[in-house]
Formats: sequence, C-alpha cells, structure tokens
Amino acid sequence: MKQINCFLVCNNLDETTETVEQIKQSSLVKSIYLLVKNSTNLQIDGCTTIEIDSLQSSETIQKIASKSDTAYSLIYTKYNILKLGQFALERLYRIADDTKAGLVYSDYYEIKSGIRSNCPLIDYQEGSLRDDFNFGSVLFYKSKCLKKAIEETTSTYQFAGLYNLRLKVSQQAELVHINEYLYTEVETDTRKSGEKQFDYVDPRNRTVQIEMEDACTDHLKQIGVYLSPNFKTIEFNENNFPVETSVIIPIYNRVKTVEDAIKSVLTQKTSFTFNLIIVDNFSTDGTSELIQKYTKVDNRVIHIIPNRYDLGIGGCWNEGVHSELCGKFAVQLDSDDVYQTENTLQIMVNAFYEQNCAMVIGSYTMTNFAMETIPPGLIDHKEWTPENGRNNALRINGLGAPRAFYTPVLRDIKVPNTSYGEDYALGLRISREYQIGRVYESVYLCRRWDENSDASLDVVKMNGHNLYKDKIRTVELKARKKRPNSKVVFI
Repeated sequence: MKQINCFLVCNNLDETTETVEQIKQSSLVKSIYLLVKNSTNLQIDGCTTIEIDSLQSSETIQKIASKSDTAYSLIYTKYNILKLGQFALERLYRIADDTKAGLVYSDYYEIKSGIRSNCPLIDYQEGSLRDDFNFGSVLFYKSKCLKKAIEETTSTYQFAGLYNLRLKVSQQAELVHINEYLYTEVETDTRKSGEKQFDYVDPRNRTVQIEMEDACTDHLKQIGVYLSPNFKTIEFNENNFPVETSVIIPIYNRVKTVEDAIKSVLTQKTSFTFNLIIVDNFSTDGTSELIQKYTKVDNRVIHIIPNRYDLGIGGCWNEGVHSELCGKFAVQLDSDDVYQTENTLQIMVNAFYEQNCAMVIGSYTMTNFAMETIPPGLIDHKEWTPENGRNNALRINGLGAPRAFYTPVLRDIKVPNTSYGEDYALGLRISREYQIGRVYESVYLCRRWDENSDASLDVVKMNGHNLYKDKIRTVELKARKKRPNSKVVFI
C-alpha cells in the first residue's frame, strides 16, 4: 500500500530530480510534492509543485497538511541531493508504525567540504525544547499528528511554523530517534561549533527569536509548566560576610590569560569591599605561580587549591562559594575573559538591590585574543524579559555573562559539579522561584581563541553537551509540574 507522501524543498532541478528518482524506487510512496518559491519554473515529471513563501512558515505547514492524505508525510528540509540508504523509507515507515511515533528521525552521513563523516543524533526528550535541536533533514511525520497540530495552532508564524509543528506533535505522541544511518546529506555550513553557538542572539535574527519564544511559551502553557511572573522577595539581610562581593575564577592551566583577568578585577572601583577568589584546579603550566605573585602584594587575592581531584568547573565554584572568605554576592569571571570597565562590579551588584533578584546576568562583547571586537559583537540577550524570561530560558541554550549570585541562595542550591552547562542549570533552578536581573549594557569581554573549551567541538562532544542541557530542561519541567498550582492553560 502507498503509505507515504514526500515533500521536498526545491530550487535546483538537477539535484532535486536525483532525489526524486531515488524516492520513486520505493513502493511505499504515493505522491511527491515540490515545495518551490516559483512554481512556474521548476517542474519534474511525476511531481506536483506547491508554491510556498518559506519552509519555516505556518502557511507552508498548512499546505503540507492539506496534501497529507497518506499515513505518513516525509519532509526533506534541504535543497541539496538526498542520498537514501538501503530501504531507508521502508525502515522509517516500519519504526514509525511499530512505535506509533508522531515523528521519526535518524542518524545520517554528512558530506562537508567533500569529506563524508558520521553524524549521530541524540534522543528527543521532554526537555528538548531548543529550536535548534538537530533532527537531520529527513522528518518522517505521522500525518494524523501533523494535521492535528495544524488544527490546534491558533497563531500565524513566518519563521516558527516548523518549530511549532514539532512542539504540537510532541504533545500527542513520542518523537523517536533511529540509531541507524539512513541517508546522506550535504552540509554547507562549515563554521566551527564556537562560531555557530551565538546565532540565536545575533540581532539580525531578533524577529525569528520573538516568534520562537511565542511558540515555545504557547507549548509550555499547554503542558502545564508555564510560570507567571510572580517571584519570591529577597531582603538581603544576611550580613555575616567578610566582604560585600567576591569575584570567583575557576582555573586550570590558563597562564596566557589569567593575569589579564586578575588585573581587570583589581582595578574595579566600587563603593563596597570585594575580594577575588581563584580556585586553582591543580594547574601545571605556571598558572599557580603567577597567581601567587598577586597574593603576595594584594590581600584581596585569595588562592584556593582544592583538597580533592574530582572537581569540574562547577565543583570549583562550590569551593569558592562555600569558602568562609566568600562575600554576600559571588560574581563570575572566566579565566579567559576580562571585565570590560572599572565599573563592572558596581553595576552588577547595584542590579541585585534595584531589581530584587537572586541572580544577575550581564551583557558581553565578543572579542579575539587581542580583545578586538569580532562578530556578532554585543551579546545582550534582550530576548529575556522580566515577564517571560524564565519560560523562554527553557528554549535557549545560554543565559549570558557575567553571572552573579546572591551567595545564600547559591550555597543552598549548590552548583552541579560539571564543566559544561552548570551555569545554565543554576539559571533554570533559580528562576523557578526568584527573579533574575539583567544588565543590558556590555560589562564583560568574552575572548574567543583556539584554547577555549568550546571553540571547536566534534559532533560527539556537541551531542554530549546538548544532551546534558536537554536533561537539565527535562528535570526543570518535571519540577514545575510538581507545583501545587500547576495546571494546563488552554488558549
């Protein structure tokens, strides 16, 4: 029986024709539709053209739904040639039918700069809410779920149509990952991982992000985890601290950069007392000796070497925060980076009192090693709003820098002992109860160079990072559902 209709974006006849010929070989395929922006110019025998404005729009998804008269609908999201593996469509169909999944996706081979490599994906989970979750370019939807998702969509999206579809389908059925390489696609984005990770905060993508936030917020309301802007009040009346503020730098082998970081702290001008706690995780490159040079001449510099060897960045943070020398507020500084102005600490601490928050996040400017501004420049995370920030935080992969904390709250929650995502985990946990304050002026320089921990990650490392943050989000969703007043909001 004919079980599949295929929808292919098309702007190159030769490449799409080759893809079509492969698809036609499967007896499961009923119809092939070409999604084109100019239906008069692109015609392939045996295919029907559908004129669209964009694959990402809700109008396009509606047009696909109207033609989804088979059990399953395959959407291919790239213009390049799709090379299907042996019985790939049959395998997608079989797994979808066996699992009753709303969406099935698979691992694939990726050709980048002429080189083929494996591209394994990760399992979808409840917390996989980020709009850049990688499903690959072959999306195999259960048509019934696809149609229902469209029926339940009340908003019109220009950019978030495909994202909204996935969220709506996930409310109905499981999204299933097949751990098999079922096809090959061409990847034209050859940038390093460190260059891609800030796309979502590029000002040029602001309109896109607003739509994505709307779609995600709608989803959170429907599954009963949306939080209204009601927060606990903080009195800031605990005063048993040696100083008002501590800057905390976890460090391991950063002899090339730590001196710049130290100097940027010691030149701060504040109306309050502060110190600098450097948690040195057994550096071996001369970093420890350099730190000691400063401890000898400035008693504000505190050099802590842990008494255990199992600490990541988060564990080093715990060492600093739980030190008796830590101040009322703990402010982050990475060992690669510097405070941008002599007023950074004052600005960050003022925000606690002005906005009554347990955590403050600033804005930063991207630079090269020489601290010259590089694209995208200012990262201000203006997608965060006091009204919806803690909901939208579940969609994005980062919250900004520098990060500062009211120490009693941080000591109570404690930092996950990891070296990736620990700050994001804290932001989600704190925002569940407290307001997170924002500083939208640039107060921090984030340096990108080859030795950054996330400058150029392979797919396995990236998957590990993304899986961890998805899990953090899943935990947060489950915690929100436990609230006594948690309920589904029908809109």
